[in-house]
Amino acid sequence: MENITVYSHNDCLIKDNGENHPERKERLESILNSIKDINSPSISLKEAPLADFESINLVHPQSYLDELFSMIPSHGLVGVEKEPYADTLLCSNSKEAILRACGAGIGAVNEMMKGNSKRLFCAVRPPGHHAETIRANGFCFINNVAVAARYLQSRYDVGRIAIIDFDVHHGNGTQEIFYNDESVLYASIHQHPLFPGTGLESETGVGNIFNAPIESGTSSSDFLKIFKERILKNVSQFQPEVILISAGFDAHKRDPLATVNLDSNDFYTLTKEIVDIANHYSNGRVISFLEGGYDLLALSECIKFHLKGLSE
Repeated sequence: MENITVYSHNDCLIKDNGENHPERKERLESILNSIKDINSPSISLKEAPLADFESINLVHPQSYLDELFSMIPSHGLVGVEKEPYADTLLCSNSKEAILRACGAGIGAVNEMMKGNSKRLFCAVRPPGHHAETIRANGFCFINNVAVAARYLQSRYDVGRIAIIDFDVHHGNGTQEIFYNDESVLYASIHQHPLFPGTGLESETGVGNIFNAPIESGTSSSDFLKIFKERILKNVSQFQPEVILISAGFDAHKRDPLATVNLDSNDFYTLTKEIVDIANHYSNGRVISFLEGGYDLLALSECIKFHLKGLSE
């Protein structure tokens, strides 16, 4: 059994998206409470550092960050998209939360590469996989997993990195960032059609993008079969040096924003199969990042199964 390091920070709890917004602080609270309930000496909690601009600039130009942070209001909420569809919102506390969410991945990379931990989970919000190089959307501002990947490559000279995304929504941002980069494999299983509308099988990059769109109502057994045949098989052939996970738990049957039918324990299976590949090709090195998942009960259950899988 491997020890797990969890990176999080209270700053991630103070970002406000307004009443009835699905991406709310209670999501992270339910996850952190579940981790405390596990009460295992093999799980350690660490505070996420603030991401530095130099590291973020490996993915997002400074001009984008300057414009984004200049929009932060002194009070109330500001949407980064055009009305009436603005649901990616900035509040007065957004900058700290955004930088902590990204910094968690940087801290996790440093922890992993120093040999202190092979399995790490970034329990953060806002999420990141919809954030494109110069566009915030889908509740995401900085692409946390993408920055971690680029940081790994620039700071530690890691070559091949696989990003596996089992959030029910396609990670359009992660795909856009690495679309022409054969050193990073991006593999996503996601409901389609559904926001953001990307992620067709025909979107293949330079042979490094693998999309597995699934239909509304997909069962656990079909999901797991497709995941193994169209995601994991390609990851194994790639033989990554490190695996990063965009871990969304919104393919759960209880989730209000999608209609896929996974049970909580299916996230153990998904995670364990990823870890098996990491143990074979990646020296067991896996960093997972919280993305979506909007039912609090499902989140509290799923995270326990996810961490169990990570510890294998």
